[in-house]
Amino acid sequence: MDVTVTFRHTDPIESLKNYAEEKISKIKKYLDVPLDAHIVLSVEKFRHIADVTLSLNGARIKAVEETGDMYSAIDQVMDKVENQVKKHLDKTRRRRSDGAKAGENALDAVLDEEFAESAEMSTDDFSIDVEEMVAKPMDPEEAAMQLGLTRQEFLVFRNAKSREINVIYRKGDGNFRLIEPAG
Repeated sequence: MDVTVTFRHTDPIESLKNYAEEKISKIKKYLDVPLDAHIVLSVEKFRHIADVTLSLNGARIKAVEETGDMYSAIDQVMDKVENQVKKHLDKTRRRRSDGAKAGENALDAVLDEEFAESAEMSTDDFSIDVEEMVAKPMDPEEAAMQLGLTRQEFLVFRNAKSREINVIYRKGDGNFRLIEPAG
């Protein structure tokens, strides 16, 4: 996370800068993407203004708050930013799940049609990309919680009880499905 704090019409105060950085770092728990934050703290007569701009994956989130105290302005603007980040994440999750449902139905129809035409496929028709992953040992419940905190579609992990490689993924209805090796 790249955080920039700028002071306007006031002397830079290290405690205010640290307070603003601490507050913005709490937003990181919602995001698993790189985040750029720019905080402008300014004073105009008796008005203390906190202006926050976040840049994440091409989206821009901006909030401004004005109070009589700089600390309360920072608190209030961070509440606004947190709500906007939650809304943004909910919106992107809804879009992805709606698009995935429509895509699954279309993909099933295409696959059924392709396999009906030719029962066998040669390796010239497709390629296989190999991606290596570290399968961390954890319980399925912990894996579901971990997947719920990220925007990934699936998680490969080593089941701590059986010591086997498992895969957990999010279904279209928001529930999780666990894939375990048989026998």
